[in-house]
Amino acid sequence: MTSLPERGATPSSREGDAARASSSTSSAPEEQKKDGGSTSVLSSVFTIFESGQGSSSTTAACANRSPKHASVSYAWSRVLRRIVGDGSMWRFLGCGRVLTTGDVWFLGKCYKLSSEDSSSDSESESGHAAFSEDFSSRIWITYRKGFDAISDSTLTTDVGWGCMVRSSQMLVAQALISHHLGRSWRKPSQNPCNPEYIRILRLFGDSKVSAFSIHNLLQAGKSYGLAAGSWVGPYAMCRTWQTLIRTNREQPGVINGNGSFPMALYVVSGDEDGERGGAPVVCIDVAAQLCYDFNKDQSVWSPILLLVPLVLGLDKVNPRYIPLLKETFTFPQSLGILGGKPGASTYIAGVQDDRALYLDPHEVQLAVNIASDNLEADTSSYHCSTVRDMALDLIDPSLAIGFYCRDKDDFNDFCSRASELAVNANGAPLFTVVQSVQPSKQRYDQHDGSGCSGEGVDDSMMGVEDLDGSGETGEDEWQIL
Repeated sequence: MTSLPERGATPSSREGDAARASSSTSSAPEEQKKDGGSTSVLSSVFTIFESGQGSSSTTAACANRSPKHASVSYAWSRVLRRIVGDGSMWRFLGCGRVLTTGDVWFLGKCYKLSSEDSSSDSESESGHAAFSEDFSSRIWITYRKGFDAISDSTLTTDVGWGCMVRSSQMLVAQALISHHLGRSWRKPSQNPCNPEYIRILRLFGDSKVSAFSIHNLLQAGKSYGLAAGSWVGPYAMCRTWQTLIRTNREQPGVINGNGSFPMALYVVSGDEDGERGGAPVVCIDVAAQLCYDFNKDQSVWSPILLLVPLVLGLDKVNPRYIPLLKETFTFPQSLGILGGKPGASTYIAGVQDDRALYLDPHEVQLAVNIASDNLEADTSSYHCSTVRDMALDLIDPSLAIGFYCRDKDDFNDFCSRASELAVNANGAPLFTVVQSVQPSKQRYDQHDGSGCSGEGVDDSMMGVEDLDGSGETGEDEWQIL
């Protein structure tokens, strides 16, 4: 099952507000305790504006202050609290929110942040330092300004509307890092850079010559509503990647038809029997055929990227799915989640307790041009050390999960884990795994000969009205897929 294709919606002030909200964290007393020493750094600042509030010894002095002075002090106090709450001050101080001692699952790796529990599990790594190194090594792709105008528009920036595109670029970039450099790769502190790493960054540059640039993604996604200045949902974004990768492989001069994308792509659909309420179905036979088509060989299994678009509720995620979403981060094949708060997409790469840990694209940076052979390039704008978090129950119910399987054994391991997760889902799995499906139940042809799943769009679906620009019709908790 997949959701209806989203149609583009012109962004309003709602996204600007949501984007700022996406980087906010709780300011409740218990959250302030978790911040430890970092909070005390700012305590004196608030005291400047709030000293005397609630203190009987200063009541008279406060009363003698002019109303204008009191109003200004109160306004400054509110501004400072907002800056600290939304993470801006933490970035200014060069640190992120302090994590709790709970285990962190980050793209298939477990980090024990409690020293008491860090010695027994050989599958986990201990310490904040190891997690911080891993987090800051992930490729961070954000809003950019100053690039060449997109398509036939005059826009030279994607500020305010490009967060879904940027989030999807981060997920795909992680798939390429895992494939070329391995999950254990960490960015070195000094140049020269790894040539493969530079080539990956080059793919996501902000110009038409970069295969996976925002320019080329918007061009490939026109039929799904992608346009400069408009916002789309995860389903349309997944189908856009499918179209772009297939188009790249069909271009003349592409070696072995694989181009710059070295793996098959499977956008997972649902049980196509016309009924509502079914979960997406990973079909093993379909995945195998995609891999064989990619390699042009019926006996060789290729690496494969799976994208699973989901709609897990109406206004918010149904609570029954939250434990299942958390469990997907324990899969070694995990690439995280394309999603975030409504109208403000992020790249969710980990979980701790009931919090989602993410990389935020809502940071405006100048466009850069990294040459593919420049191993001394400054790549600092592609990495972030600030860990952002949000409550899992606040994420947008429209999202997409990514998985990368290096070979057949890795895919079999993924299927085993996914099947076990479905069994433990109490009748409401995120997705299921089957060996094969009847051809009559498939609404689209997965096998187009390019190692990339088919279009997946029924023409009759394109006329369904999108009432709120989110890609959802609001008729039911699940969409017809």
